[in-house]
Amino acid sequence: MKVKYLFVLALLGGCQKEKAITEAASIAPEKKTEVTLAKEEKFLKTDTVAISEGDETSKNNYILAHLLDQKADKDSIVTQHYQLDFYQDRTKTVSSRVTIEGYQKGSEWGASYGLSSTAVKNSSFIQVSFGYPACGYMQNNYLYYLKNKGLQLVYEWDTMSDSGWGSWVEFTAPKGKTDTESFYCKRVAFEPDDDNEDMGTAKHSDSVVFQFKNQRWTKQLLSPADQTYFEKKMSFNAFHEIKQ
Repeated sequence: MKVKYLFVLALLGGCQKEKAITEAASIAPEKKTEVTLAKEEKFLKTDTVAISEGDETSKNNYILAHLLDQKADKDSIVTQHYQLDFYQDRTKTVSSRVTIEGYQKGSEWGASYGLSSTAVKNSSFIQVSFGYPACGYMQNNYLYYLKNKGLQLVYEWDTMSDSGWGSWVEFTAPKGKTDTESFYCKRVAFEPDDDNEDMGTAKHSDSVVFQFKNQRWTKQLLSPADQTYFEKKMSFNAFHEIKQ
Protein backbone atom coordinates (compact mmCIF):
# COMPACT_ATOMS: atom_id res chain seq x y z
CA MET A 1 0.00 0.00 0.00
CA LYS A 2 2.76 2.39 0.86
CA VAL A 3 4.50 1.52 -2.38
CA LYS A 4 1.36 2.50 -4.32
CA TYR A 5 1.15 5.90 -2.60
CA LEU A 6 4.83 6.55 -3.19
CA PHE A 7 4.41 5.82 -6.92
CA VAL A 8 1.48 8.25 -7.20
CA LEU A 9 3.38 10.98 -5.35
CA ALA A 10 6.40 10.52 -7.60
CA LEU A 11 4.20 10.71 -10.68
CA LEU A 12 2.54 13.94 -9.46
CA GLY A 13 5.93 15.44 -8.63
CA GLY A 14 7.19 14.65 -12.10
CA CYS A 15 4.17 16.30 -13.71
CA GLN A 16 4.62 19.46 -11.60
CA LYS A 17 8.32 19.64 -12.48
CA GLU A 18 7.58 19.28 -16.19
CA LYS A 19 4.83 21.92 -15.92
CA ALA A 20 7.23 24.34 -14.24
CA ILE A 21 9.79 23.87 -16.99
CA THR A 22 7.14 24.38 -19.65
CA GLU A 23 5.93 27.60 -18.00
CA ALA A 24 9.46 28.90 -17.68
CA ALA A 25 10.04 28.27 -21.37
CA SER A 26 6.86 30.08 -22.37
CA ILE A 27 7.71 33.30 -20.49
CA ALA A 28 11.33 33.52 -21.60
CA PRO A 29 11.91 36.96 -23.26
CA GLU A 30 11.73 37.03 -27.07
CA LYS A 31 14.92 37.81 -28.99
CA LYS A 32 14.28 40.89 -31.15
CA THR A 33 16.37 41.99 -34.13
CA GLU A 34 17.59 45.58 -33.73
CA VAL A 35 17.24 47.78 -36.78
CA THR A 36 19.93 50.47 -36.79
CA LEU A 37 19.21 53.35 -39.11
CA ALA A 38 22.21 54.99 -40.75
CA LYS A 39 22.72 58.45 -39.35
CA GLU A 40 22.76 61.33 -41.78
CA GLU A 41 26.08 63.12 -41.80
CA LYS A 42 25.82 66.60 -40.36
CA PHE A 43 27.58 69.43 -42.15
CA LEU A 44 28.64 72.79 -40.71
CA LYS A 45 27.41 74.49 -43.89
CA THR A 46 26.67 73.74 -47.53
CA ASP A 47 27.38 75.87 -50.61
CA THR A 48 25.78 75.28 -54.00
CA VAL A 49 28.41 75.61 -56.74
CA ALA A 50 27.14 76.35 -60.24
CA ILE A 51 29.16 74.94 -63.15
CA SER A 52 29.70 77.37 -66.01
CA GLU A 53 30.18 76.37 -69.63
CA GLY A 54 31.42 79.37 -71.57
CA ASP A 55 28.89 82.15 -71.05
CA GLU A 56 26.20 79.75 -69.86
CA THR A 57 25.58 78.02 -66.54
CA SER A 58 24.30 74.47 -66.29
CA LYS A 59 20.83 74.22 -64.72
CA ASN A 60 20.84 70.50 -63.96
CA ASN A 61 24.51 69.86 -63.17
CA TYR A 62 26.08 71.40 -60.07
CA ILE A 63 28.18 70.70 -56.98
CA LEU A 64 27.24 70.82 -53.30
CA ALA A 65 30.27 71.76 -51.16
CA HIS A 66 29.72 70.54 -47.59
CA LEU A 67 31.98 71.84 -44.82
CA LEU A 68 32.87 68.82 -42.66
CA ASP A 69 35.08 70.53 -40.07
CA GLN A 70 37.56 73.34 -39.53
CA LYS A 71 40.43 73.85 -37.11
CA ALA A 72 42.77 76.72 -36.31
CA ASP A 73 46.37 76.15 -35.25
CA LYS A 74 48.39 78.18 -32.75
CA ASP A 75 49.07 80.81 -35.44
CA SER A 76 45.32 81.13 -36.19
CA ILE A 77 45.76 79.52 -39.63
CA VAL A 78 42.47 77.77 -40.41
CA THR A 79 42.29 74.38 -42.16
CA GLN A 80 38.96 73.21 -43.57
CA HIS A 81 37.78 69.85 -44.87
CA TYR A 82 35.06 69.71 -47.51
CA GLN A 83 33.01 67.03 -49.19
CA LEU A 84 32.13 67.84 -52.79
CA ASP A 85 28.98 66.10 -54.07
CA PHE A 86 28.68 66.14 -57.86
CA TYR A 87 25.15 66.21 -59.28
CA GLN A 88 24.22 65.26 -62.85
CA ASP A 89 20.65 65.88 -64.00
CA ARG A 90 19.89 66.91 -60.40
CA THR A 91 20.94 63.47 -59.12
CA LYS A 92 23.93 62.92 -56.85
CA THR A 93 26.51 60.94 -58.79
CA VAL A 94 29.76 60.82 -56.82
CA SER A 95 31.71 62.61 -54.08
CA SER A 96 35.24 63.84 -53.40
CA ARG A 97 36.93 65.28 -50.31
CA VAL A 98 39.40 68.15 -50.31
CA THR A 99 41.45 70.00 -47.70
CA ILE A 100 41.75 73.79 -47.70
CA GLU A 101 44.76 75.14 -45.81
CA GLY A 102 44.92 78.82 -44.92
CA TYR A 103 41.20 79.54 -45.25
CA GLN A 104 40.27 83.20 -45.72
CA LYS A 105 36.90 84.39 -44.45
CA GLY A 106 34.63 85.25 -47.38
CA SER A 107 36.18 82.70 -49.75
CA GLU A 108 33.93 81.37 -52.51
CA TRP A 109 33.62 78.31 -54.72
CA GLY A 110 33.58 78.35 -58.51
CA ALA A 111 33.45 75.69 -61.23
CA SER A 112 33.63 75.46 -65.01
CA TYR A 113 33.67 72.78 -67.69
CA GLY A 114 36.72 72.14 -69.86
CA LEU A 115 40.46 72.69 -69.71
CA SER A 116 40.14 76.33 -70.80
CA SER A 117 37.54 79.05 -71.33
CA THR A 118 37.45 78.19 -75.05
CA ALA A 119 36.83 74.46 -74.53
CA VAL A 120 34.16 72.68 -76.55
CA LYS A 121 30.84 71.86 -74.90
CA ASN A 122 30.05 68.59 -73.12
CA SER A 123 33.55 68.29 -71.69
CA SER A 124 34.18 65.62 -69.05
CA PHE A 125 36.68 67.92 -67.31
CA ILE A 126 35.53 70.17 -64.48
CA GLN A 127 37.76 72.82 -62.94
CA VAL A 128 36.84 73.70 -59.35
CA SER A 129 38.29 76.72 -57.55
CA PHE A 130 38.11 78.07 -54.00
CA GLY A 131 39.43 81.32 -52.59
CA TYR A 132 38.74 84.91 -51.64
CA PRO A 133 37.36 86.73 -54.73
CA ALA A 134 39.89 89.56 -54.93
CA CYS A 135 43.28 90.30 -56.47
CA GLY A 136 46.33 89.18 -54.55
CA TYR A 137 44.69 86.23 -52.77
CA MET A 138 45.70 82.60 -53.24
CA GLN A 139 43.18 80.34 -54.97
CA ASN A 140 42.97 76.55 -54.59
CA ASN A 141 42.25 74.75 -57.87
CA TYR A 142 41.22 71.18 -58.72
CA LEU A 143 40.86 69.50 -62.10
CA TYR A 144 38.32 66.65 -62.06
CA TYR A 145 37.43 64.15 -64.75
CA LEU A 146 33.78 63.05 -64.49
CA LYS A 147 32.70 60.36 -66.94
CA ASN A 148 29.40 58.56 -66.38
CA LYS A 149 29.64 57.83 -62.63
CA GLY A 150 33.42 57.72 -62.40
CA LEU A 151 35.33 60.63 -60.87
CA GLN A 152 39.09 61.27 -60.76
CA LEU A 153 41.00 64.19 -59.28
CA VAL A 154 43.50 64.65 -62.10
CA TYR A 155 45.49 67.68 -60.91
CA GLU A 156 45.67 70.13 -58.02
CA TRP A 157 47.38 73.54 -57.98
CA ASP A 158 47.24 77.07 -56.59
CA THR A 159 47.09 80.43 -58.36
CA MET A 160 47.52 84.08 -57.46
CA SER A 161 47.11 87.10 -59.70
CA ASP A 162 47.04 90.84 -59.14
CA SER A 163 46.35 93.27 -61.99
CA GLY A 164 47.93 91.04 -64.64
CA TRP A 165 50.87 89.89 -62.52
CA GLY A 166 51.08 86.61 -60.65
CA SER A 167 51.35 82.85 -61.09
CA TRP A 168 48.88 80.35 -62.56
CA VAL A 169 48.61 77.13 -64.60
CA GLU A 170 47.78 76.95 -68.31
CA PHE A 171 46.41 73.83 -70.03
CA THR A 172 46.95 72.90 -73.68
CA ALA A 173 44.81 70.29 -75.44
CA PRO A 174 43.87 69.39 -79.03
CA LYS A 175 41.27 71.87 -80.29
CA GLY A 176 37.78 70.88 -81.33
CA LYS A 177 37.71 67.55 -79.45
CA THR A 178 35.19 66.78 -76.71
CA ASP A 179 37.32 63.90 -75.41
CA THR A 180 41.08 63.79 -75.65
CA GLU A 181 43.60 61.13 -74.70
CA SER A 182 46.41 63.52 -73.81
CA PHE A 183 47.01 67.14 -72.86
CA TYR A 184 49.66 69.34 -71.27
CA CYS A 185 49.96 72.01 -68.63
CA LYS A 186 52.65 74.34 -67.33
CA ARG A 187 52.97 76.91 -64.59
CA VAL A 188 53.27 80.47 -65.88
CA ALA A 189 54.52 83.38 -63.79
CA PHE A 190 54.78 87.03 -64.74
CA GLU A 191 56.75 89.10 -62.26
CA PRO A 192 57.09 92.91 -62.34
CA ASP A 193 60.46 94.56 -62.91
CA ASP A 194 61.80 96.48 -59.92
CA ASP A 195 63.06 99.37 -62.07
CA ASN A 196 60.38 99.65 -64.76
CA GLU A 197 56.68 99.21 -63.97
CA ASP A 198 55.88 98.56 -67.64
CA MET A 199 58.31 95.64 -67.86
CA GLY A 200 58.24 92.17 -66.36
CA THR A 201 59.76 88.70 -66.55
CA ALA A 202 57.78 85.73 -67.88
CA LYS A 203 58.72 82.33 -66.48
CA HIS A 204 57.59 78.79 -67.26
CA SER A 205 58.03 75.79 -64.94
CA ASP A 206 56.52 72.41 -64.05
CA SER A 207 55.62 71.20 -67.53
CA VAL A 208 53.37 68.13 -67.23
CA VAL A 209 51.90 65.69 -69.76
CA PHE A 210 48.66 63.83 -68.97
CA GLN A 211 47.70 60.59 -70.74
CA PHE A 212 44.54 58.51 -70.53
CA LYS A 213 45.45 54.87 -69.86
CA ASN A 214 43.29 52.02 -68.53
CA GLN A 215 40.37 54.36 -67.88
CA ARG A 216 42.45 56.69 -65.71
CA TRP A 217 44.61 59.77 -66.24
CA THR A 218 48.32 59.53 -65.54
CA LYS A 219 50.71 62.48 -65.26
CA GLN A 220 54.42 62.84 -65.88
CA LEU A 221 56.72 65.80 -65.30
CA LEU A 222 58.55 66.89 -68.44
CA SER A 223 60.74 69.41 -66.60
CA PRO A 224 62.43 69.40 -63.16
CA ALA A 225 59.91 70.19 -60.42
CA ASP A 226 59.80 73.80 -59.21
CA GLN A 227 62.57 74.84 -61.61
CA THR A 228 62.24 77.49 -64.33
CA TYR A 229 62.95 76.14 -67.83
CA PHE A 230 61.94 79.28 -69.75
CA GLU A 231 62.53 82.93 -68.84
CA LYS A 232 62.07 86.08 -70.88
CA LYS A 233 61.92 89.77 -70.09
CA MET A 234 59.11 91.61 -71.90
CA SER A 235 56.69 94.47 -71.57
CA PHE A 236 53.37 94.10 -69.79
CA ASN A 237 51.42 94.68 -73.01
CA ALA A 238 53.52 92.23 -75.04
CA PHE A 239 52.99 89.48 -72.47
CA HIS A 240 49.21 89.84 -72.45
CA GLU A 241 49.03 90.08 -76.24
CA ILE A 242 50.64 86.64 -76.40
CA LYS A 243 48.06 85.26 -73.98
CA GLN A 244 45.12 86.46 -76.12
